[in-house]
Amino acid sequence: MDLLAIAPIYLSLLFGVAHSFTVVRSLRMLRVFRILKLTEYISEADSLRLALQASARKIMIFLLAVFAIVIIVGGLMYQIEGEENGFTSIPTAMYWAIVTVTTVGYGDISPTTVAGRVLASILMCVGYGIIAVPTGIVTFEFARASSAEPRRQCSACGLHPHDRDAIFCKRCGARLLRDGDPTQRSID
Repeated sequence: MDLLAIAPIYLSLLFGVAHSFTVVRSLRMLRVFRILKLTEYISEADSLRLALQASARKIMIFLLAVFAIVIIVGGLMYQIEGEENGFTSIPTAMYWAIVTVTTVGYGDISPTTVAGRVLASILMCVGYGIIAVPTGIVTFEFARASSAEPRRQCSACGLHPHDRDAIFCKRCGARLLRDGDPTQRSID
């Protein structure tokens, strides 16, 4: 890997063609992963991937519901506020609804009538609930994916759970026993 990372420099000096080795130069980025030692987090990343895959349908239904709310509230806000208050079209009002429901709140468009402010207040409260829903869905699936993984317990440090493929204890550094060893305990 190191040879591939430095080879383009010398090849471009020898052949004088620097631009053709730019793809190979990008392999230097792979060295960053070696420095960060991300390989020990592969099982956690796999758990997160499984959780996102398991919750994909629920999140899609949720996003469709949010899209319906944005369309309805955008249309209502256009009717309530009108063009004289900055809501020049229904897509502009839908943009305002998206900015409001996601709690971004740019402030470039804001309602001025009492009815518009009441609708905006309701939408802001709904926006906070909308933030919590996908978080709960993914968290539930992540917890389920994490609990489904077999865990092992170190005989040296006691109740510290370890991943199935761990070799050494994260807490005390002792070598973990192989599965099937009568002295190795499992956590259910």
